[in-house]
Amino acid sequence: MPSISNATKSAIIDKIDMVSVIGEYVKLEKAGSIWKGCCPFHNEKTPSFTVRPDKKLFYCFGCNKGGDIINFVREMDKLSFVEAIELLAKKAGVPVVRTAGGFEEDAAAKLKADIAELFRRVSGTFQYFLVQKEEGRAALAYTRERGISDETIERFRLGYSPADGRWLFDFLRKKGYSADFLANSTLFSKKSPGYAFFRHRLMFPINDRYGKTVAFGGRILPPSEGPKYINSSESPVYRKGETLFAVDLAHTEIRARKEAIICEGYMDVMALHQAGLKNAVAPLGTAFTNEQARLLARWAQRVLLLFDSDTAGMNAAVKAVLTCRRNNLECRVISMVGTANGGDVPAKSYKDPADILKDEGAEMLTRLVQNSILDIDFLIARSKIGFNLTNSGGKANAVAFMFPFLETVDSEVSKDAFIKRVAEEFNTAPQAVKNDFLAYREGELRGGERRRDNLEINKNDRRVIRMNDELNLLTMIFAHCDKKPELFLRLRSALPIEEFNNQDAKELYLTFEESLRSGKFSTETILDGMRDESLKNYIVSKSASDEFAEDPENMIAEGIQKMEVKRLKQKRSELITEMRIAKNSGQSLDDLLAEKMFIDEKLLELEQQN
Repeated sequence: MPSISNATKSAIIDKIDMVSVIGEYVKLEKAGSIWKGCCPFHNEKTPSFTVRPDKKLFYCFGCNKGGDIINFVREMDKLSFVEAIELLAKKAGVPVVRTAGGFEEDAAAKLKADIAELFRRVSGTFQYFLVQKEEGRAALAYTRERGISDETIERFRLGYSPADGRWLFDFLRKKGYSADFLANSTLFSKKSPGYAFFRHRLMFPINDRYGKTVAFGGRILPPSEGPKYINSSESPVYRKGETLFAVDLAHTEIRARKEAIICEGYMDVMALHQAGLKNAVAPLGTAFTNEQARLLARWAQRVLLLFDSDTAGMNAAVKAVLTCRRNNLECRVISMVGTANGGDVPAKSYKDPADILKDEGAEMLTRLVQNSILDIDFLIARSKIGFNLTNSGGKANAVAFMFPFLETVDSEVSKDAFIKRVAEEFNTAPQAVKNDFLAYREGELRGGERRRDNLEINKNDRRVIRMNDELNLLTMIFAHCDKKPELFLRLRSALPIEEFNNQDAKELYLTFEESLRSGKFSTETILDGMRDESLKNYIVSKSASDEFAEDPENMIAEGIQKMEVKRLKQKRSELITEMRIAKNSGQSLDDLLAEKMFIDEKLLELEQQN
C-alpha cells in the first residue's frame, strides 16, 4: 500500500493552526507563549494540559500524554494514521501525497476502515427498505404515528431491517464480502453467523462526530418479540461509552449554544431536533459516562438532562448529575411532570419527549427546556422522596445522599452555600451538615482512612503547611532529586497527578514535571519553578533535616502503597454511598457489590504486603 509522504506530514504540522484545532476539543487560555487548559485525556480541575504553538507540540503534565497535532487527533477521535492525516490535510489545505511502498496500515486499522465502509453501505440499504419497499411500510407508519416527520426521518437516515434473517448475509456475500469478515462485523448473530442480528426492526444509524456510521440501534416492531431496543456490539469502530447518538448532527449547535441536552433514547433526540432543539444527544444503552461528558465539554459549558419521568429515568438523572459535576459541566434538569394550571408546562405528566411532541407540539418541548431547574433543586427533591424524613436516621441518610455532589464543589464559598441550602431543606443546623460531611470525607462514617491534608492559618495570617502523606512522598523525592531523579519517574508511573488531593502536593508535582521537561531535574530548577514561598520554605526546611536522609527507595515504595490503599478506601466509601442510594431506589446492587468485592480483595492484598 502507498504510504503518506513525509512532506505531507511535515506540511500539515507546519501549516495547521494547532491552537484552533485543539481548541475544538479543549477550552484553552493563553498563558505567555503557551496555551493551557484541562486535559481531555483524563479528568482534572486544575489545568495541566499545555499547547506550545512555537514547538508544534502538546503535553499534559498530569497524565504525560504528548506529541504533535497528528498524535492529538488520533488519540481524541480514535483514528488511524491515514484517517488523521486526511482529516487534518483538509483543515490545513494541504494535498495528500502518497509514495509507493513503505508504510502500510496494520491489520486493525484496515479492519476498522472496512467495517466503516460496510456500515455506510448497509445504512443506505436499510433506508431504502424503509422509504421505498413494501416490507418497511409498518416501520414507516410507526415513526409517523410517533409524530416524526419525513424530514426528520431523512435527516437521521432511519431505516428498516427485513424480517428475513438470511437476506442481508446473502445480499452482502453477492457484493463480494467474505463470510469471515461478515461474521466479525457485529451485523450477524454470533451463534448463527449467517443470521442477521437486526430483524424486522426500525433502524437508527449511530454515527461518530464526522457523520460516519459506526453502529446501529434497532427498535422492535410487532409481531416480533424480544427486547424493545437492541444496539450493535462494540467493534473496532464503536465504543458505546465513548459515543453519543446524534453527536454528528448536534455538535455545531452545542458549540454555538455552549449547551447540550442529554436524553435517554433515539426517539427523544429526534423529537427535540424536530422541535428546533438541535443540541440534543443521547447515550447508547448505558449510563452517561465520563468519556461522553468529556466529549461534550469540548463544546459545552452546561448540560440539560431530559430523562424519562419513571423511577429508572430519575435514578439515571441522579447519576448523570454527578458525572456532569465531576467533569466541570454545569447541570440543570428538565422535568416532564406537568401541572393542571401552570400554563407553561403540559397539564399532565409524560414519560418521554416524543410523547410531548406528538400530543403537545414543538412549542411545549421548548417551554420545558426553558423551565429547567438547577441540579441541586432536583437532587434535594429526589432525596426527600427517597428517604423517610420523619425519623433522625432517615433525615441523616437524606442529607448524606447529597455528599457525593457536595464533594465536587471546589470553591469554599460555594461549598458553604451548598451546606446552608441542604441544612434549610432538611431542617437541621449547617454545622451538623458540615460535621457529617467532614466525617464522610475522612471516612469515619464509611470505614475509610482519616484524611490528614490540613491547611491552617496562623495568628499572623501566614500559611502554615502541615505534613500529610502526599507532601511527605514528594518532599522525600525533592530531598534526593539531584542524586536520584529516578525516584520521581517511579512515582509518576505509579501515581498520576489526579490521585493527589492536596493542592500544595499538586503544585509541587507540577513543578517536578516542569523541571523534568526542562532537561535538568535538580534542586535549582525545582526551586526556580516554585511560585509559593510558603511551600518553597516548607520543602527546603524539611529536606534539610535528617528525616528524609535514609533509604529513600523503600520510603517511596511504602508511600506509593499507602496512597494506593487510601485511594481504594475512598473508592470503597463512594461505592457504599452508591449502594445505599441504589437500595433505596430499588435498583440492582450486583454490579456495585462486584466492584466492592474487587476493591476489598485489592486492599487485602496490599495490606498483606506490609
